[in-house]
Amino acid sequence: MSRPSIKMSNLTNSVTEFVLMAFSDTRELQILYSLIFFLTYSAGLMGNLLIVIITTMDRRLHTPMYFFIRNLSIVDACFISVTVPSASINSLMNNRVISVTGCATQIFLVIFTAYVEFTLLTVMARDRYVAICQPLLYPVIMNPRACMQMTLTCLFTGLLYAGLHTGLTFQLSFCNSNVIHQFFCDIPSLLKISCSETFYNIGSLLASALVVGVGCFVFITASYIRIFSTVLRFPVKEDQRKAFSTCVPHIIVVCLFLVSMSYVYLQPPSDSGSIKDIILSIFYSIIPPLLNPIVYSLRNKQIKEAIITVMKRKLLLMNRV
Repeated sequence: MSRPSIKMSNLTNSVTEFVLMAFSDTRELQILYSLIFFLTYSAGLMGNLLIVIITTMDRRLHTPMYFFIRNLSIVDACFISVTVPSASINSLMNNRVISVTGCATQIFLVIFTAYVEFTLLTVMARDRYVAICQPLLYPVIMNPRACMQMTLTCLFTGLLYAGLHTGLTFQLSFCNSNVIHQFFCDIPSLLKISCSETFYNIGSLLASALVVGVGCFVFITASYIRIFSTVLRFPVKEDQRKAFSTCVPHIIVVCLFLVSMSYVYLQPPSDSGSIKDIILSIFYSIIPPLLNPIVYSLRNKQIKEAIITVMKRKLLLMNRV
């Protein structure tokens, strides 16, 4: 297979397109990877859309907790749609070229959805803290207006965060190479191939990522320390078991998302990518959205009952027709 050509403008010394990294040069493996990506994407998308539909149709689930779960599922569906379908198509068609505009759009959407995902997980920790530790004040603190304001804050600050780093990245020149050592466009991979001074970009990326990431992680950790201390004082063991069953999976997904993303985005740029970097990128871009319906919803008794109720209604309507 011939190596994709590197197209550059002699006047601006900047690339006109980028070439993404291939998982394999073997055609059979490319088709296999494309199929795996497609199946993974389909499972993640259908699972999250199912949660959105169920929590919207069933009025019993119109509570703050399920409001945030619904929003998280929407974000997860968008998150997994930014990178996985294009990776599946590129592997199937053996076409790894992406335009500069397409690359910038992908970077903006990846950062935006990742930021909103993590901040929503932080808000969900707050919701559980109030529900367990301050149950009498729960309807007052987590009222519909407050829930909407917190969600809009996540979205608005996410737009600013993604716009800032996307703009800073594409102010750089990319005259060394146009080959990105990743299966989708991301900032660390572009910094590696830039011929401009990247000290300010790296510094701003590290500083903002540490502030947001560490801040959210500390808030989540502090919330669950208080939650666990409260749950351990429950007199009934069954109540303790139910509380822990909803808290522990949340912490696992948060840690998986944060650790894998931090490794990819906080490590110093190197000259070439590695399969380990790609695997970690797959973990934080695919695994959390795929696990979300299972961890947060499909194990939930109320969600299961709602799914059965909706299916029965659909069957009755079909039989009447």
